[in-house]
Amino acid sequence: MEKRAVLYPVLIFGGLLLACFVFALVLFKSLDNDSGDEHAWTSGKGPKIGVIEVSGVIKESREPLGQLVRFRRDPDIKAIVVRVDSPGGQVAPSQDVYRAILRARKDKKVVVSMGTLAASGGYYIASAADKIYAEAGTITGSIGVISEFPEVDAVLDLLRVKFNTIKSGPLKDVGSPLRPMTDEEHRYLQGFVDDIYEQFLGDVASARKLDKNELRKIADGRVLTGEQAKAAKLVDEIGNLEDAIDGAAKLAGVYDEKSPPVPVFAKPKRGLLGSLLEDGAEGAMRGANEALRPRSAVEARDPRF
Repeated sequence: MEKRAVLYPVLIFGGLLLACFVFALVLFKSLDNDSGDEHAWTSGKGPKIGVIEVSGVIKESREPLGQLVRFRRDPDIKAIVVRVDSPGGQVAPSQDVYRAILRARKDKKVVVSMGTLAASGGYYIASAADKIYAEAGTITGSIGVISEFPEVDAVLDLLRVKFNTIKSGPLKDVGSPLRPMTDEEHRYLQGFVDDIYEQFLGDVASARKLDKNELRKIADGRVLTGEQAKAAKLVDEIGNLEDAIDGAAKLAGVYDEKSPPVPVFAKPKRGLLGSLLEDGAEGAMRGANEALRPRSAVEARDPRF
């Protein structure tokens, strides 16, 4: 009797533990697995088209660069589609991806599909492709450069706070928010921004085969709809991601109506649980890196597209 008295609670506890484990496994699978529609979308016997997603503010280029290299070296991937949904971002990463697309075009056809937003640095990236698809209502264009410099010296005066700056040269603290900007500094920074703008303008004109002076007329920072961008020759076709994938297959000469092209996403779609865990970890790492990384006055106010 004593053994049974001890055995029953153990069995009950073990059963409850097993039930909790099964429930957690089912929940995890339901949150993290792809749906049947996604499986149908990414399966089939048609030619494989690599799809790379560039979304959000452009702060780094490592991931899209690696994905472009992977796809252009993979013999099973017949063409590449870059899905852009970005308002722009930092200068150098945008230029990195632009040049990586140009390099990928030497091996395979590259098509861009614009989402809700592909403006400024997002358009810079898109312009490098063989062909650009946009929705009629896509927000794009915004060809220009911006760099902002707040001034808080008046507030510091009210608080009777003073700063002493020791610098190696007259321009080391250019754009400092702790004092008014001088006319000389304004001219210097305007020249800096103008130089980056000319790089942006020249690269778009070269990739899109447009006259630079004609392009300059609409490259004043204005945003355009997909329809307006098509009329201005900044976009080639009105269409969605599926249209862009079909278009990439056609450019590569592998399109077959009986066997539609199959998209191969560079980064597999994560479920809700996976997204929360990975995004949380990435956010914590970024925050730690930003807090620990030393930055100069220029780095803190980097011009952006």
